[in-house]
Amino acid sequence: MLDELNKRAQDKSPIKVGLIGAGAMGMGIAYQVNRTPGMELVFVADIDISAARGAAVSTGLQVYEGHEFTERNVAVEVGHVLISGEPLEILKKCPEGGIDVLVEASNSIGSAASYCLQAIEKGIHVVLMNAEVDLALGFLLDRYARKKGVVLTSDAGDQHGVLRRMVDDIKLWGFDIVQAGNIKGYLDRYATAQSLVHEAAKRNLSPVQCCAYTDGSKLSIEMACLANSVGLIPQVPGMLGPRALHVREALDLFDFDQYDCVGRIDYLLGAEPDGGVYVIGRCDDPLQSGYMEYYKMGSGPYYLFYRPYHLCHVETPNAIAEAVLRNRAVMRPGEHRMTDVYAYAKMDLEPGLKINHAVGGEFFYGMVECCRDADAKGKVPLVLLEGEGAMVPQMKESLRKDSPLEWGMVEMPDSFLSRKFKEQSELLAEEMVDLSQGGDHG
Repeated sequence: MLDELNKRAQDKSPIKVGLIGAGAMGMGIAYQVNRTPGMELVFVADIDISAARGAAVSTGLQVYEGHEFTERNVAVEVGHVLISGEPLEILKKCPEGGIDVLVEASNSIGSAASYCLQAIEKGIHVVLMNAEVDLALGFLLDRYARKKGVVLTSDAGDQHGVLRRMVDDIKLWGFDIVQAGNIKGYLDRYATAQSLVHEAAKRNLSPVQCCAYTDGSKLSIEMACLANSVGLIPQVPGMLGPRALHVREALDLFDFDQYDCVGRIDYLLGAEPDGGVYVIGRCDDPLQSGYMEYYKMGSGPYYLFYRPYHLCHVETPNAIAEAVLRNRAVMRPGEHRMTDVYAYAKMDLEPGLKINHAVGGEFFYGMVECCRDADAKGKVPLVLLEGEGAMVPQMKESLRKDSPLEWGMVEMPDSFLSRKFKEQSELLAEEMVDLSQGGDHG
């Protein structure tokens, strides 16, 4: 891959990249794309134009304001980067060949989906550094992308992307996937953005983002994306998440024999290496077991493989290059919606309460669960509670702390997100009917 990128750089035919979202991850992506041979950052767009400018300036490129450009000259010269405070507009104005890949790194869901759909319609590959839209509408976006002949992929450097790459390798080696796991440093289900203002500032995150990490919602979202891609499920709602000092303890903390040959997602709390991820594989073959013991991997049949880091934006160019050079996704949704992340109350909630933020918000945390059970009980996916401007969900009934939100308890707005989720549900239902009737859904 590096040879191909170097050749593109030499031939002055770089992969052209557009970026939406200029927060902590967006700034890192802008910087990394500009450092990668054979890639060119064409534009940075964010509804906060000052954030877009900051990310663009970090690259060292000459910056131009988006409102100065027309549809004809939006393709900027080498060494320049365009910025805009209107992400959707810059995509609409982008001419054919203007960019090859869009990296969506905003913290929105409905708006992010509209950006992705616009890019797909124009024949542009999409990389999602946005696990929320990946979970909420990934199936729908993937189907649109496949029809258009482009790639929709999760990012290569976030936990779920790293785990998917590990899973692919371990399956290639002939091991069964028993468990894919994350390593979580700290968990407080009842954290709020307000309580994390100081901590968020230290980490260069927004308080809402910091809260989504702290209350476990982000963890569940990332692991649900992986589960839907690979075909895994949680052992219990929210996963087990036992405490551990080191990831090596994973082999002793879970009863894999109870899994009934169905792979699981889970996590370790407080384990080293902090920031790492792991996969448990199984192999019963005596010949292979002998080799694995020689390689200091243990006597089996369960084996621990772990990576002591995930590097988020540093690895984003891998996903960009895979999409353009290989026409391949690092990770894409599977054929069925097996898991989702459902909303649970952080406190007692009363009728009339308006919900402005879902993921990382004040009122709900999310737990990954099997859709078959949770949907049958009328539980509401957390990502669908994200408001769009004045269109926000509102409580109709009271809800006790730690109880799941059910559809009859909340008034949902007729938002773009809600409409697209309904479209996705209908599409998946049609595919299930086709499958049951022996049809070939393309």
